[in-house]
Amino acid sequence: MNRQALQQLIQWKASEYRKPLIIRGARQVGKTWLMKEFGRLHYDKIAYINLESSAPMRAIFQGDFDISRILLAIQIESGVAVEPANTLVILDEIQEADRAVTCLKYFQENAAQYHIISGGSLLGIALHNHSSFPVGKVDFLDLYPLNFVEFMEALGQQSLLDVLRNKDWVLAKGFRDRYIQHLKEYYYVGGMPEAVLRFVETTNLEAVRGVQKQILNAYEQDFSKHAPNDIVPRIRMLWNSIPAQLAKENKKFIYGVIREGARAREYEMALSWLIDSGLVHRVNRVSKPGMPLKSYAEESIFKLYIADVGLLSAMTALDARTLLEGNDLFEEFKGALTEQYVLQQLVTLPGVVIYYWAAENARAEIDFVLQYLDKIVPLEVKAEENLKAKSLRSYVESFHPSIAVRTSMSDFRKEAWMTNIPLYAVQEITNIISPPN
Repeated sequence: MNRQALQQLIQWKASEYRKPLIIRGARQVGKTWLMKEFGRLHYDKIAYINLESSAPMRAIFQGDFDISRILLAIQIESGVAVEPANTLVILDEIQEADRAVTCLKYFQENAAQYHIISGGSLLGIALHNHSSFPVGKVDFLDLYPLNFVEFMEALGQQSLLDVLRNKDWVLAKGFRDRYIQHLKEYYYVGGMPEAVLRFVETTNLEAVRGVQKQILNAYEQDFSKHAPNDIVPRIRMLWNSIPAQLAKENKKFIYGVIREGARAREYEMALSWLIDSGLVHRVNRVSKPGMPLKSYAEESIFKLYIADVGLLSAMTALDARTLLEGNDLFEEFKGALTEQYVLQQLVTLPGVVIYYWAAENARAEIDFVLQYLDKIVPLEVKAEENLKAKSLRSYVESFHPSIAVRTSMSDFRKEAWMTNIPLYAVQEITNIISPPN
């Protein structure tokens, strides 16, 4: 399995400004595998420490931050002689040792020659609550479920990907049925590594759904095990309301969908917990598409998406035949899955900032508004070949963007006022917005 994050890790290793690295991401997105695979491919040795399972190492970080003493302990525990140039030190489940994150500061200041990488489950929550976080002393890498490109690579469909990368839209049109079939599979399987691996090995969709249910059960257990007791019920209710929120025509998050009479202040902590854990993406509305978008963000108005489209389909108990073959009952939820899919691809694109826009009179809404380099780009999402784009046209007439994009099941085409990108090629959007020289 190939992960695009490996290229980011290679760049981290080569950087003269390299700092200890923290990998953030939801549980079971493949952080441990990524760290070990990077070490296997690019170092002579790996000194791997799991701070959840090693009580002696957790105790080491309760003492002082003498780096030579800590390195000696790592060497004893891992059985690997740690050498600066050729050894990758992995501190997995780093959140389990209270002062291990703080220690990264002293590695950066006093032993920058060592290559230190760390990760862990629910690490975002631990970092958010960390009282002595080493600000400016660490690098970060955010890891997400496999995007559609990585999914296609796992299926061995490199040639189909090459067609898209080369922007050979005539050839892509000839194979559109294959792209759409794999896209529907991705809607069901999603990008959680274990689910993808099960699909690649067996093509058994029931087995895939079993993996997804196990992951969802693990998340539910995390709520009870790691969240403050007083907000656990609210986390669970908020989490379980997301499919219904996305199924609405207006996907703006409404607290009343959680339960009648619910108020924002009751669920602020629950929402923060889900965001910090990496399980939820929050996309805020902007009052106008100005540069930078953050200046126009409305913090109280937002949409929520979960980490993975496959998990979303599992949460709704969506039947494989319904998704792959389609029926009338599925029509309303198809838009929710498609928007979730697009968001999931966008978050993996470096340098892309994501918001959405809606008119005050609610007569027009753009699913996503992207800031990329020097451009603000509206992106309208259509689940099928529906070529009506009233909201996008209204936006273009009001704000005159240099480029406007719709993504749908239709083939690529460029018009005077709008470019249509096939859903299966949405990962190419940055290369279309700003073509490489």
